Amino acid sequence: MEWANDGKSKGGVLAHLERLEIQVTRSHKNSEDLQRAQAVEGSLRTKIHKLRCLRDELRAEAKQRQARVKASAANVEPDQTLEISEQEVAERRRENMKAILRAYRFTGLSGKLTSRGVCVCISTAFEGNLLDSYFVDLVIQKPLRIHHHSIPVFIPLEEISAKYLQTNIQHFLFCLCEYLNAYAGRKYQADRLQSDFAAFLAGPLRRNSLCNLLSFTYKVEPRGQSVPFWARLRYKDLTTTLPTDVTVTYRGTDALSPSWEEQRASHENLFFSKPLHQVFTSFARKGEKLDMSLVS
Repeated sequence: MEWANDGKSKGGVLAHLERLEIQVTRSHKNSEDLQRAQAVEGSLRTKIHKLRCLRDELRAEAKQRQARVKASAANVEPDQTLEISEQEVAERRRENMKAILRAYRFTGLSGKLTSRGVCVCISTAFEGNLLDSYFVDLVIQKPLRIHHHSIPVFIPLEEISAKYLQTNIQHFLFCLCEYLNAYAGRKYQADRLQSDFAAFLAGPLRRNSLCNLLSFTYKVEPRGQSVPFWARLRYKDLTTTLPTDVTVTYRGTDALSPSWEEQRASHENLFFSKPLHQVFTSFARKGEKLDMSLVS
């Protein structure tokens, strides 16, 4: 009975219970994260298995084709050797391109053979949303060259071509996909911010054509008198969809209180680690009370 009337002891028990609740919540969150990670890992293992099977099929086809070429070459007249050799090189390049498109179909690459070579279509996506598509019309000859394309002018196509087009066509397509998907992802986030969270913006969203530099003034409570913040997001790496530099400042004359300064710092962490629309979804759910679970 004396222990029950002791306020300090009661407070200690309650504090201990609160700590246990926090630990249980964190444990559940870690368990959910682990399940999601295991699901992603399983999906990737399935894709890897399919790609390896496809690789083995392509290797078998290549060996059969080489055997047929050797068998036919034995019956060719000497003056026909050079002509057939050039035809064979062109045919091998076409077959190699077909194999690449088959192997990369999981990444949004598709294409069709043309009279000149092959026209490759690159379909971009972000968070499961299909976005814009672009094409590159390649002429299969020596050297390889691009006949037509719809790649935006601010994507460094010439630089990528100079590095990889003649030496590694697979890496050329992979790099191009990286740049285009990253651009599409950044543009998607900026579009979502303007369309779905305009009420949070206290002015226009400023962005360049590449969407690798964004700046805007926002409030965490669209209908209240909350403190306005100004954010500047810069994406130095053009193959990523998350910023490399983030600056969040207070738009006001008065000094920030410790709580507002803590929130400003939390906003920076959110912009570093989450897409724009997810950050503002957090603001919409919590209002002035920031969803700190997204920071961790």
